[in-house]
Amino acid sequence: MGLDRAVLIRLATSEWLERAVKTVPLGEAAAWRAASRYVAGRSRGQALATAIALLDRGHAVSVDLFGERLSDPGAADRVLEDYIELAGALPAPASEAWLSVDLSHLALDTDASAVAERLATIARALPAGSRVQVGAEDAARSDAVVACVLDVAGRGLADRLGATVQANVLRSPADADALADAGVHIRLVKGAYLEATGAHPHGEATDVAFLRLGFGLAERGATWAMATHDGRLREALLLAHGPLPVEQLFGVRPEILDELHTRGIPTRVYVPYGPEWYRYWLRRVAESRGP
Repeated sequence: MGLDRAVLIRLATSEWLERAVKTVPLGEAAAWRAASRYVAGRSRGQALATAIALLDRGHAVSVDLFGERLSDPGAADRVLEDYIELAGALPAPASEAWLSVDLSHLALDTDASAVAERLATIARALPAGSRVQVGAEDAARSDAVVACVLDVAGRGLADRLGATVQANVLRSPADADALADAGVHIRLVKGAYLEATGAHPHGEATDVAFLRLGFGLAERGATWAMATHDGRLREALLLAHGPLPVEQLFGVRPEILDELHTRGIPTRVYVPYGPEWYRYWLRRVAESRGP
């Protein structure tokens, strides 16, 4: 991984830098102009309008209200209310319009049992046929994230849940098996976090891990999708296993989505929105620098 990408990923978690950019005259406006390529808007209405436009083009969506690393249970409960309202406002059909959430946005680090209750509440608020996809976070949270998803799946809500598995994390094959056994939809990604331990380096080792996980999920008949913009990995899996679902990020190579759709390949777009857009944008900039 080049130094510039590593530095950008670290800057994406810098609260000091975010405050500085937003304080400088015109700094926030300039950052927003660049970020808006990847962000569906600052409001729920803007995000839903974007989601409807994508649905009209034949792409499914997964809508996410930005946020992470909350420690205040009261704030997490307010986020929960936002998600309940968002679940009730999703456009039809339910199978095409899902939600996404990072569990640290529901205060995972403060009280894991309370987070499981919040996640279950969101799942129950969804229309039948929809799901809430739980995002991947850094490997240090993997135990808590997987445990929470499996807890909620065990409450009879597996068909309303999805979980993200990162190919670069060494423990992911075992996590993928546990989630697939529970009937949870799996979103397979390469992994974007800089992990000190417990992960493959970015590059060939992660690519191989992605293919092994993808082939394993396909061969066992799991409910899953590959979420990658890497055409080599995508096409290798499509050639071997037919029209597997493909997920992409809003604003990243949208022409590929349309091309996949014309080939009869199911597509889904991650549609993020909200005021906490800055760090997400910097992560997209970092990833654009390549491995």
